[in-house]
Formats: sequence, C-alpha cells, structure tokens
Amino acid sequence: MIVKPETIVRWHRAGFRLYWCFPSGHNENGRPRISSELRQLIERMAKENPTWGAPRIYGELLKLGLEISERTVSRHLARVGCKGDALKLWLIFLRNHREVIAAMDFFTVPTATFRVLYCFFVISLSRRKVLRFNATEHPSSRWIAKRLREAFPEDTAPRCPILDQDRKYGGEATQVLQSMSSELIRTSYQSPWQNGVAERWVGSCRRELLDYVIVFNEAHLRRLVREYLGYYHADRIHDGLGKDTPQLKAGREKGSGSWRACSSASGGWLHHRYAWGIAA
Repeated sequence: MIVKPETIVRWHRAGFRLYWCFPSGHNENGRPRISSELRQLIERMAKENPTWGAPRIYGELLKLGLEISERTVSRHLARVGCKGDALKLWLIFLRNHREVIAAMDFFTVPTATFRVLYCFFVISLSRRKVLRFNATEHPSSRWIAKRLREAFPEDTAPRCPILDQDRKYGGEATQVLQSMSSELIRTSYQSPWQNGVAERWVGSCRRELLDYVIVFNEAHLRRLVREYLGYYHADRIHDGLGKDTPQLKAGREKGSGSWRACSSASGGWLHHRYAWGIAA
C-alpha cells in the first residue's frame, strides 16, 4: 500500500485518540455521564430563564431530586452556549415596556412628475399598529405637531416616543410631545437600527405596495396607503406577534360538510384574505 507520510501521521493520531477513548468510556470508577433527558432539561431551563446561571439551575435540579454537581451544569451550559443570551434579554425588555413606546419616522416617495413627497408616520410598538400616516411636499415642525395631536388625542400619548435627530422634530413638535408628559428618546446619528420597528414598517410598505405603483400626488399616495393599512392591520401576519395581526385576527375553523377556501382582494389588489366558504 502506497500512502503519503501525512496520511500515516493522521492515522496514528486517530488511533491514539481511539486508544484513550476506549478505557475512559468503559471505566466504572470515572465520573458517570448525565442522561440525555437531564441535558435537555438543563438546556430548557437556560432558554426559558435567560437570567439564571449554573448555581440557580443546579438548585432547581436538586429540588426535583436529580443528583448532579454544579460544575457539571456549568460545563454543559458553556458547551451548548446558553450563558448570557443578550438578544433574549433585550426582547424581554421590549416586551415589558412596549406598551409605553411609540416610534415615528419619515421616508420619501417620488411621484410621476418627479416631485418628492415626505411621508410621516407613527407606529406603536405594542401591536405594530400605525397610529397616524400623512404625506406632504414641504414638512415643517408645525405640520408635524398637528399630526402628533391627531395621533395622540387626549391622554393617549406614549411615555417614551422614539425619534431621530432630524431638525424637523424641533420647535413646536418637541413642545407638543413635552406637553404630553413624554420623555423623548432620540436615536444616534446614522443609526437606523435603533428605531428598528419603524424601519421594518417602511421596508414592508415599500416591498408590499410602493414598489408596484407610481404615485401621482399626495391624495393618491394617501389613498393607497390607507388601503394598505386596512390590510396591514386586519390581515397581515407578523412573526413578532406570534403569527397574529395587529388587530388580533380571529381564526375560522373548517366546518362540517363541503367547504373550500375562498379569497378576496385586499390592500389594493396586491394581497388577498382567505376564509372558508361553502362549496357550490
């Protein structure tokens, strides 16, 4: 058999590992292995309780009558990478505070006559519901202040509105928010990810509506977005809402007999809603 020198070295190292793995796996005096059920339970506790560490999980296992060392729990958590899930902690923070947070932003839409319309919207983080939308060719602080009064009538203003560093938010717009006892949270310069919910809605509106139409004027744009918002609130499924809609769409089960799925246009004929109907 003709082989390369590095092949012989690789075979020797593999055999050396097998030689030492065999006695360690059959030594009755060594540390006993934990069962797969126990490993899954440790991972489940770590995922369901991201603030728990090895000592807390070890204590819960003792309460369940499971014999295991704290060192073993710590090593398993480090091996599966369940220690310090920062993303889950941030999601928990948002879930606990989203009822008092709303976001606002601008985006631009070109028209058929090469004008540029500035679209202003306010979205609630609790149910991803767009509270107010409007468009103008010449936005100003006074114009924004009027839209904010329409979005937050009476005592419905959020505790923490999120907005960027745009100068249009200064002056009267800032005074209106402060008069509503709101604590303004401004994002950093050139940091759109700090206002992620608003940015995601802009992307959804473009991909699902504006990329397929040519806007003629402000009235045309308002009508298109009004129809899209009807579909967005009542029928569009959101992953962040547990596969639900902002208006809590009720599911309809198929009844007994002959039924078929019926569809109807929604959102400017670009989308459809489905429901069970009696087959003809």
